[in-house]
Amino acid sequence: MEGVTHRALTIVVFGGGGGIGAEVAARVVRRGWNCVIAGRTASALEAVSQSTNARVFVADARHDDQVDACVADAVNTFGGVDGIVNCVGSLLLKPAHLTTRAEWDDVLATNLTTAFHCVRAAAKYFSREHGGSIVLCSSVAARVGLANHEAIAAAKAGVIGLTLSAAATYASRTIRVNCVAPGLVRSPMTARLVSNEASLKASVAMHPLGRIGEPADVAAAIEWLLDPAASWVTGQVIGVDGGLSHVRPRAA
Repeated sequence: MEGVTHRALTIVVFGGGGGIGAEVAARVVRRGWNCVIAGRTASALEAVSQSTNARVFVADARHDDQVDACVADAVNTFGGVDGIVNCVGSLLLKPAHLTTRAEWDDVLATNLTTAFHCVRAAAKYFSREHGGSIVLCSSVAARVGLANHEAIAAAKAGVIGLTLSAAATYASRTIRVNCVAPGLVRSPMTARLVSNEASLKASVAMHPLGRIGEPADVAAAIEWLLDPAASWVTGQVIGVDGGLSHVRPRAA
């Protein structure tokens, strides 16, 4: 994105109606950048748009033609696209032997296929002169073994592999590809889990910093990865997980 001075940066956020995606949109707009939020649920997108003035595009990122249509619309509207963020995701907590084929297919489509479609669209629509930034969302479950996370861990580990390969493929075009790997974050997607007092207490205890994450924690890292100030950062997996993936604190 270096050298893009003739217009404000334009960022497309898939999953823009969710907790992290909405926070990313708010930060992007505060920076004076253009923002398009995309997702399947128009009402959720409209609610975010009312508070951020982000442009709304209803699209299901599991389908590549809808991702392409969204990004093409952003290019036509704002003159180009400089960043794509994929915040689309799901949470399935089941051991492998209890996970149905339909659940497995849905987890892969929602968490990995959507990420692939974002990379594919970025390669098609980013400026060949200036490149851009792609930020994907993995999970701490892809970096440390957590019980009953087999499907989501496999899908999110695929996101890490996709990040590394795409970063290598597109580096010559100045397209940076990175991902964040959050721990448990309070959001609409995790509402059932964090609303249970026993589950919340156990989750807090797992994270060395003594709390679960908030959307702003993850959005801040995504915002930095989108910023041209991070123009020498690619192929990285940034854990935003309260230390869960790498830290084992001493007992109090």
